[in-house]
Amino acid sequence: MYRSATSGLPNFSTYLREFWGRRVFAVELSRSGMRSSNANNFLGSFWLVLNPLLLAFVYYLLINVLSSSSTTQSDPQRLPHIVGGIFAYYFFAGCMNGGTNSVVTAGRLIMNTPFPRLLLVYSVVRTAFYRFLPTMPVFFLVYVAKGQQFNIIQLLAIPAFFLLLLTGFGVAAFLATAQVYFRDTSSFLPYVNRVWLYVSPILFYSEKIYDSIGAWAYLNPLYPIMGIWGDVLVRGVLPSVELWCAASLWCVLFFSAGSILFISKESDFAVRI
Repeated sequence: MYRSATSGLPNFSTYLREFWGRRVFAVELSRSGMRSSNANNFLGSFWLVLNPLLLAFVYYLLINVLSSSSTTQSDPQRLPHIVGGIFAYYFFAGCMNGGTNSVVTAGRLIMNTPFPRLLLVYSVVRTAFYRFLPTMPVFFLVYVAKGQQFNIIQLLAIPAFFLLLLTGFGVAAFLATAQVYFRDTSSFLPYVNRVWLYVSPILFYSEKIYDSIGAWAYLNPLYPIMGIWGDVLVRGVLPSVELWCAASLWCVLFFSAGSILFISKESDFAVRI
C-alpha cells in the first residue's frame, strides 16, 4: 500500500512507480469531472468551443477598430492567429484554474485514501487537454476560411503544445500548493489570467511585443511558447533558436519546480485542508 513521506521529498523512484501504477485513478477522476460539467455531451463540447471562439472574434474586432494600420486590418492571418492563440491559452488557463482547486476540493479523498497527490494535478491537466481537443477542428475551419494553406512546418505545433502542457502542469502544481496555504490564491487568479493573456503573443505577433519592450519579453514564460505556437501553427514559419531555447528553459523550470514543491508539501495537505 502506498504511504506518503512524513515530511520533505519521498523516494522519487517509488513515487513515480506509484504515480504510474495509479494513473487509471486520475483518468477516472478526470472523466467524472467532465461528466459532471457535461463536457462529454454535444452541448457541453459546443460551449467549450463557442466561448473562446466568441472571445477571439471580440478581440479581433477590437484590434481592427482600434488599429489605424491598413496592413493590420487586411492581414488574413490575424484572425487565425487570435483564434489559435485563444484556444491554446484557454487550455493553459484551464490547467491553472483546475490546479488551484484540485487539492482543497479533494479533502475527504486526501484524508481517507493513500495515493500520490500529484495525480490530482494530472487529472485536471488531462481534463483541460480533452476540453482543448474539440477546439482544433474549429481553428482549422477558420484557417481555411481565411484562405491559408497548410505546410509541413505546422507539425511543429505538436512539440510546441507539449511545452505548453508541461508548463501548465508545473503552474497547476504550484497553484495547488499555494491554495492550500493561502486560500485567497483563487481570488487573484482571474486577474493573473487576464494580464497574462494581454502580455503574451496571442492578440499580437511575438515580434510586435519584442519591438515594444525588447528582450524583457523573455521574462514572460508564455512569450516564447506562444510565439512558437503562433509561428508554426498559423504562419507556417520556423521560429528562431532563441524562442525554442527560452521556451524549453521555462518549461523545464516550471515543470520541475512546481512538481517538486507540490511533492515536498503533499504530506502536509491533510492537516492544512
